[in-house]
Amino acid sequence: MAVRIFLIRHGETDWNRDRRFQGRTDVLLNQEGRKQARALAFALKEETLAAIYSSPLLRAMETARIIKAFHLGASLLEEKGLIEMDLGSFDGIEAHRWAELYPDFRKAWREAPSCVTMPGGESLQEVQVRALDALDRITQLYPHETTLLVCSHNFVNLTLLCHALKMSLDDLRKLKQEPAALNVLYKEGDRLWAEVLNERSHLQKHMENGGE
Repeated sequence: MAVRIFLIRHGETDWNRDRRFQGRTDVLLNQEGRKQARALAFALKEETLAAIYSSPLLRAMETARIIKAFHLGASLLEEKGLIEMDLGSFDGIEAHRWAELYPDFRKAWREAPSCVTMPGGESLQEVQVRALDALDRITQLYPHETTLLVCSHNFVNLTLLCHALKMSLDDLRKLKQEPAALNVLYKEGDRLWAEVLNERSHLQKHMENGGE
């Protein structure tokens, strides 16, 4: 009697490829990212989606629109609570350069990420609170046994998965959210649980079947 949620991460961007920190900067999918989104769309094309919710950032909306092409009856709605973590002054920095410039922050982030706030940005706890609030508001609009698709970002998805798996945010690195990853969650009342994590076999299957 739960609501099923396909929680996905957007496809690849040039910043993902180049290992640049990508928070609120609005970066489009690259060619590979569009291929990944199409593969995900094909994998889900036989599902019945009541609605599609997406972060307002372009990379997420573009991924969601590609999926929606197979679900003309499903509304596509922007949800600000799904926007990526505000990385503040770190947004756009290449990962290797960040590690060189901010060794003390990097150490704190690695040891206890739940206690860290991005300078001028958000903490993981703040991201988790708003993401869970968004998921609560969304799922309350639909009856049990409905399937929804939610398109978001790395840190948003990771904080939701930590909650679903009853994991501390300090253990967030034990999880992965790669581009165009699919997670399957269920929500019933206050309960949220996960059955599929970071599934990406659809990418390989799509290429084997001649997809682009």
